[in-house]
This record gives sequence, C-alpha cells and structure tokens, in this order.
Amino acid sequence: MTGVVSRIARLNALGGRIGWALPALALRVFPAAVFFASGRTKVEGLMIKPSTYFLFEHEYALPLIPPHLAAVGAVLAEHLLPVLLVLGLMTRGAALGLLAVTGIIQVFVYPGAWATHGLWAACLLALIAKGPGALSMDALLRLDKR
Repeated sequence: MTGVVSRIARLNALGGRIGWALPALALRVFPAAVFFASGRTKVEGLMIKPSTYFLFEHEYALPLIPPHLAAVGAVLAEHLLPVLLVLGLMTRGAALGLLAVTGIIQVFVYPGAWATHGLWAACLLALIAKGPGALSMDALLRLDKR
C-alpha cells in the first residue's frame, strides 16, 4: 500500500509544479469568451438590438430592475467585464461582477442550468480567491499583491 501512496504523492507533487499562471489564464479566458459571445448576440454594431429589449421585457424579466435598464446593464457587463478578465486587469472585480451576472441568470432566468452556471461560478470564484496569475496586467502593473 505504501507504494501506491508514494506514487500518488509524487503525482500530486508533479501537478503542484504547474504553478498558477497558466491555470489562471485559462480560468480568465474561457468564461470571458462565453460572456463576450453572449453580449455580441445582443447588439448590432454599437446599438442594442430591439430583440434584446424584447427578451428583457418578456423572457428575462427581472424583479426590481426595469427591462430597459437590465438590457443596457447586461450588454455593458457582457462586453466590458470579459475584456478586463482576458487582460487580467482589475481581475478580482471583473470576476466578481461576472459572478453576480451568473447568479442573476441562475436565479431569475435559467434556474435549470445550474451545472453550467456552477462551472462558470467555480472559475470566477477561483480567480477571486487566488488572483489573476503572473500572465496578467494586474501582475505587470503590480495591482494584485497576492
């Protein structure tokens, strides 16, 4: 049994040598791609599509937030926050913003899609907890001290 345990320990040590920079980059890029692509479906050029307003009035109707305001907020968030995430600039704040968007989508829009939203949330929570990694503007500008 000790042979198996030592092999597992060596494998774990090998995995620990990967570091955080590459996983952090992947955790930033892949959720950002999903949100940015979603944002692009809501606009035509620089204008919000009429169909986007329709969706926020009928299918995505949120409590307490007027549909027009929710549509504008979603379009801004789905364009700005992913760009910040990919750049690794203000990473923790951008990840927190997208985590809030994910929570709103989960609770009010598509509650049955918890597995997908859970994957997005896990990526974003890891970035909030561990930071953007060395391959980021935050690291280059020394904005994230962790």
